[in-house]
Amino acid sequence: MPTHSYPPIAPDVAQKIANTIRFLSADGVQAANSGHPGLPMGCAEIATVLLTRFLRIDPKETTWWNRDRFILSAGHGSMLLYSMLALAGILSVDDLKQFRQLGSHTPGHPEFGDVPGVDFTAGPLGAGFAAAAGMALSERMLAEMYNTPKFDVMSHYTYVLMGDGCNMEGVALEAASLAGHLKLGKMIAFYDDNEISIEGNTSLAFTENVNARYEAMGWHVQDIDGHDMEAIANAILAAQGVEDKPSVIVAHTRIGRGAPNKEGKSSAHGEPLGEDELLAAKKNMGWSEEKFYVPSEVTKAMDGVRAQWAETRAKWDSDMESYEGSHKAIAKEFIRVMKGELPKSWKNATPEFAANEKIATRASGGKVMNAFGEILPELVGGAADLAPSTKTEIKTGKYPGFVGAGNYLGRNIHFGVREHAMGQMMNGMSAHGGFIPFSSTFFVFMDYMRPALRMAALAKFQQIFVMTHDSIFVGEDGPTHQPIEQIASIRCMPNVTLFRPCDANETAYAWQYAIAKQDGPTVLTLSRQNLPTLDRTQFAPAKDTLKGGYILELDPEGIAEIVLIASGSEVHLALTVAGILREAGRRVRVVSMPSLDLFKQQPEGYRRKVLPKRFKNRLVVEAGVRMGWEDILGDRGIFVGMEGFGASGPAEELAKKFGFTSEQILDKLAEADF
Repeated sequence: MPTHSYPPIAPDVAQKIANTIRFLSADGVQAANSGHPGLPMGCAEIATVLLTRFLRIDPKETTWWNRDRFILSAGHGSMLLYSMLALAGILSVDDLKQFRQLGSHTPGHPEFGDVPGVDFTAGPLGAGFAAAAGMALSERMLAEMYNTPKFDVMSHYTYVLMGDGCNMEGVALEAASLAGHLKLGKMIAFYDDNEISIEGNTSLAFTENVNARYEAMGWHVQDIDGHDMEAIANAILAAQGVEDKPSVIVAHTRIGRGAPNKEGKSSAHGEPLGEDELLAAKKNMGWSEEKFYVPSEVTKAMDGVRAQWAETRAKWDSDMESYEGSHKAIAKEFIRVMKGELPKSWKNATPEFAANEKIATRASGGKVMNAFGEILPELVGGAADLAPSTKTEIKTGKYPGFVGAGNYLGRNIHFGVREHAMGQMMNGMSAHGGFIPFSSTFFVFMDYMRPALRMAALAKFQQIFVMTHDSIFVGEDGPTHQPIEQIASIRCMPNVTLFRPCDANETAYAWQYAIAKQDGPTVLTLSRQNLPTLDRTQFAPAKDTLKGGYILELDPEGIAEIVLIASGSEVHLALTVAGILREAGRRVRVVSMPSLDLFKQQPEGYRRKVLPKRFKNRLVVEAGVRMGWEDILGDRGIFVGMEGFGASGPAEELAKKFGFTSEQILDKLAEADF
């Protein structure tokens, strides 16, 4: 694996760049009267070495596919990144003056998509580190898929800066463990080991041997003075030279470096230095008192760095042109997946399932995933040691098989029992580009993945969360494995589309939607138990799933005394109840609601057609809690669902215990005088 660096800048100029970053950051925090000056002041030398000697980026095209990624996992120190971006020519000094102001390019924490040059949304500690592991894995997988002996069209490093808090969070430990196992040699992490947390010295709660921890997980570990720029550069070069291990550089720094009364203290962490202390720090470091000062030598030096970046980009462009000419087929595919474009007529791959076949939606989901996987090599992912149960192994199409240690040609990833890291790593893969990532586990374990789901929703990362074993009908595993509250809790999260399909064909269209949605995550909640496949010659077409909710079985002449509304497995119960009511001469409408949130996004005219206001006798049945259904239920509606946790027992007995039988529902309708 070739190393990469640019020639060093003269030491005195490099130190001026470091001090520029240090005091641009401190000035920005002071101007906002809010923020975290300590980390940027302590990590200015690390930032300088990375920016001037190692990062390969393009300020004119910040989303260039083969750029080096830099993730500030300790996102509270965002002014460090913004100062680097200003010197790079991506942001301006005026942007720094607007730090933490509404509508600025410099929000309190880095935000992917909203701030040019930011590679991942960071703030929740450890999440950026896990995402960096996903990006490093993306680079390796794409390199195996598309590089040739002559052309390395995908060949970049992934750098990440983490703090003490990142190392305390479990998600970083999960991701580090897997990154070490996978031998992600192009992932290089800096640990800002300043021994300070908000409450005081880290020794209050954190006394482990971090170096030994990473060594035990298969990482290459170095220990350096984080203010010695020659030591920093040598450590990066050494890390680049290690092909079979990710690297962590433990950099011992002083938080708030230069501030005479706050350096090395927790008071430098999360509040402005104060005007007097900031002036004293500038005097202490021999720096101009001018706010947002950038010396001419720094501007000139960065002009030279940008020229080097331009040469690197021009070389890659030239190689890409030759690559396209000599490897037309794979080049065309590489360009398509990196642009996030889907093949023409890709929806034709949506499978159609025969009527009356009984199949669990987790099983039909696996078939659908493989049907799309046949034509979409970018569809990749894995499960938290549950692929045989969640049915999420891609076995068809290009590049089949599992990614493993040092072997990156595959579509499937063994995540082990690491749900939190899995979700964040797949967010990293989404942010990296080139893949449509999915992750999978039992639905009840969404609790372990909720931070990743929220991050995907916030940053608009495309990720498909395949959550199986979706209700109390998991059965004998009992309430620990029965996700009675999960659907409601996810429905209240903005920018998440959740599907709970009733049969194989609704599942197929839910998958189709998830693949097409590129501006946020989709959650597919699928059944453990077999469900009948509806005969679509007798019921509405399954493509109506894409509207979120639809009239599955129409009442005669469009006049209903009772409307039965259900999702997932309970749709079949609603149909049974409707049949009994019709035999008694009642007029009934059945509505399938695979995606309540998507239905609520439809035009009002459509929603009123499905659920006219005059149809007030409504019953919703779903094996979950009531929250979220209030608008659908209206003033007179009845909800048949869960009011507490489930129980351990066969699914049929659980149905009787918790009221999910046709007889019990008919009794409720009679009691309500519907």
